[in-house]
Amino acid sequence: MLFLTYKKYVVKYLLFLSILSCSFSGYTQNISDHSSNFWSNVQFGGGLGLGFGDGFFSATIAPSAIYRFNDFVATGVGLNYSFSENKDVFKSSVVGASLLGLFNPLYEIQLSTEFQQSYVNRDFDQNFVTNLDDEYWYPALFLGVGYTTNNITFGIQYDVLYNRDRSIYSEAWLPFVRVFF
Repeated sequence: MLFLTYKKYVVKYLLFLSILSCSFSGYTQNISDHSSNFWSNVQFGGGLGLGFGDGFFSATIAPSAIYRFNDFVATGVGLNYSFSENKDVFKSSVVGASLLGLFNPLYEIQLSTEFQQSYVNRDFDQNFVTNLDDEYWYPALFLGVGYTTNNITFGIQYDVLYNRDRSIYSEAWLPFVRVFF
């Protein structure tokens, strides 16, 4: 139901990607020099995360795939799963999917947009606090810029839909590392 509230953002995002890909379709410098085979323009990648401390544990897996239209424009999809636990305080699970758009105006510079829709389940320990258990859908729309070297991009992104009370992230600004093979 919450996803329908953000339907206009998804439609604008998809329209933006369509216009962007059409704008640069005139470039003939294809990633695949000798073949127009669909799979030769697909790249797979994603990210892994692991954090731990005194009574705290967090793990994330986020596979993704993109299709490169040419050296400048790519679009793709991703999945993500995160689990966090703070002993005697809470457990949290997050499952989500995303749409990704990448634009390289220069080889080293990458601009990105990503719409992410996540299902959040937070369970607090009864002894710590009561009535804070929560399950909800959370949307995020990231605009980012990064530095690319070979198949790795380092950068920062900003969630324009950031909500301090509901976000799964502590801040609207997030660093990222993106890897595709």
